[in-house]
Amino acid sequence: MIKIFKRKKSIYTPKKRKKKYKKKPSLKLNKKRLSYNYSTYRQNKDIRVEIEKRYNILTVVVILCLLILLITLFVIQVIQNEKYKKELKILTKKIVYGESAPRGRIYDRNGKLIVDNTPSKVIYYKKPSKVTTKEEIDVAYKLADMIDLESKINDYDFKAFWIENNKDKANEKITKEEWKKLDERKLTSDDIYKLKIERTTDEDLKVYDEKDKKAAYIYTLMNTGYSYAEKVIKNKDVSDEEYALVSENLSTLKGINTKLDWERSYPYGEVFKSLLGTVSSSKSGIPLELKDYYLDKGYSLDDRVGISYLEYQYEDILKGKKNKYEVENDGSYKLIKEGKRGNDITISIDIELQKEVEQILKEEVLNAKGEANTEYYNRSFVIITNPKTGEILAMAGKQVKEENGELKVVDYTPGVLTSPVVAGSVVKGASQTVGYNTGALKIGEVRYDNCVKIAATPEKCSWKSLGKLNDITAIAYSSNTYQYYTAIKVGKGNYKYNKPLVIDKEAFNIYRDTFKEFGLGIKTEIDLPKESTGYKGTDTAPGHLLDFSIGQYDNYTPLELSQYIGTIATSGKRMKLHLFKNLYSKQEDTNEKELNTVNTKPEYMQRIREGFKAVIDYGTGKGYIDPMYNAAGKTGTSQSFVDTDNDGVVDTETISTTFAAYAPYDDPRVTFTIISPDISHNNGRIKHQSAINKRLADRVSKKYFEIFK
Repeated sequence: MIKIFKRKKSIYTPKKRKKKYKKKPSLKLNKKRLSYNYSTYRQNKDIRVEIEKRYNILTVVVILCLLILLITLFVIQVIQNEKYKKELKILTKKIVYGESAPRGRIYDRNGKLIVDNTPSKVIYYKKPSKVTTKEEIDVAYKLADMIDLESKINDYDFKAFWIENNKDKANEKITKEEWKKLDERKLTSDDIYKLKIERTTDEDLKVYDEKDKKAAYIYTLMNTGYSYAEKVIKNKDVSDEEYALVSENLSTLKGINTKLDWERSYPYGEVFKSLLGTVSSSKSGIPLELKDYYLDKGYSLDDRVGISYLEYQYEDILKGKKNKYEVENDGSYKLIKEGKRGNDITISIDIELQKEVEQILKEEVLNAKGEANTEYYNRSFVIITNPKTGEILAMAGKQVKEENGELKVVDYTPGVLTSPVVAGSVVKGASQTVGYNTGALKIGEVRYDNCVKIAATPEKCSWKSLGKLNDITAIAYSSNTYQYYTAIKVGKGNYKYNKPLVIDKEAFNIYRDTFKEFGLGIKTEIDLPKESTGYKGTDTAPGHLLDFSIGQYDNYTPLELSQYIGTIATSGKRMKLHLFKNLYSKQEDTNEKELNTVNTKPEYMQRIREGFKAVIDYGTGKGYIDPMYNAAGKTGTSQSFVDTDNDGVVDTETISTTFAAYAPYDDPRVTFTIISPDISHNNGRIKHQSAINKRLADRVSKKYFEIFK
């Protein structure tokens, strides 16, 4: 029987969940919120519009740029294709220059050749890229078999050559400790190399014969100087056979080449050679001390240049222009501009007169050195000029030296520029001008030649008692005290014998300013480098003003004294002294220049000229120049001091003599300036003074008039 159970009703009855409903949106509008949403919508729309606008502009700009680029490319590649091809060729082509071109020649005033170029054969080496030491040594040995060359190798270079050829043996000369110190940087590679040199013995070098020495010398020449420069192996006495043999074997001599070069030659030998100057060699190129100067002017380091005096002064005119080549793609050279020799120049020197003057000067300095009381004398100078133009016709200096017990004369012409002297009374023409200009001296003023004595100083006198003098005879007989009295007045002093003297120190400037107008204490502006202006004293004691007035204080160069006498000859026109006249192809003197006129009255200058005429006619210069030449001039004698024991202190008083003259008096065409420093001295026993200046003046003036008629 089946029993049916009814499920019992649960006692727990869950609560009915309440049905949740979403809140229906209110139909009532929120005006404030609606206003906000609309504003945001409008802003977003404006932004989208602005972005679209900018995008469109950018698109247009990009399109325009692309159009411009396409047009430019079309113009460059199609329309202007040939133009840019030419510019590309210019930018990418390589230009090289040939060897140094010959310089211009130098002629004297009469068209005589005094500096020329002589062709010379040159064998040289230019280091190729990536060349090895072994290859260079092989080339040196091959070349040693082909040319005759005296080996001048020194010990250091010879040992260095052995080390290059025997590296293993050279390394064995360094100890393990020394190698260790090198690793520890306690020694440098240079230190190690020095040790190798020091430890290379004569025994090591015995393996080498004369050929090895010759090869070693060639190898040294190949590695001297800048690595990229041409190294001259031989450029003197290269025979035709040597030149041909080397030229034929260039393919086996890596880096070796031959060329035709030039050397300066001098048809008149040593005459005036020192001031003609020198040119650097093809081996040295530009000297180190002139490197910056020439590199700034566009030169190459291996260029040959003028390095002294006229060659240096007129480098821009004398230098030649090199051949200009373009390097082709196949490595060949195409000549695009042919070089040419430099410009020829004419100088004012008369080479025949110069030759005679140098010979006379050589003879007379030897004669003077053989006279008594000339222990400290060793040089004299002579300068001859045309006062109207400033042209130097002849200029020489000679110095006598003792070598192995014999007297030898050497050239000292550059001393006219750089060797100042105490001029002495020769400057009294300028001193007297100061007196006239300041009113301290009147034309025709008479004074007595009495010694001047300032307290606590020695007496100052003339060379002898000269008695009653006027302004002309004071110059004629070279009175010192006449100038002393003028200087005291210029300095506004009140002189009393053996009393202190006070002067206005401005008087030194008054004197110096006038002296400069004559060319004393100022450059002559000669066309040569390194001109000195002499020595200017700094002490302004009253006694020094008196010394200044007679040429015993400031010092002047021979050139300054030459310009001074020329200024008097031309009645006050100071002409620039010069050597260069013109380019050889021209005729006129292109270097003539008046520097200034002396600020004085014509009657004062005429009075000085009359005094100088009296010097030659009956004064201290009588007999210096033959009366037939109608000359005027002035002598000078001064006290100088020399250092006789080379301890840096002057200890002995010497006498220097000067002489300056012009002729003819009424129409000056020539000046003579002669200077002999330290020609004698007073040793307490002998008072002899050489007459070298008188002899020189007589001989030189006669030779001038003989040549110039």
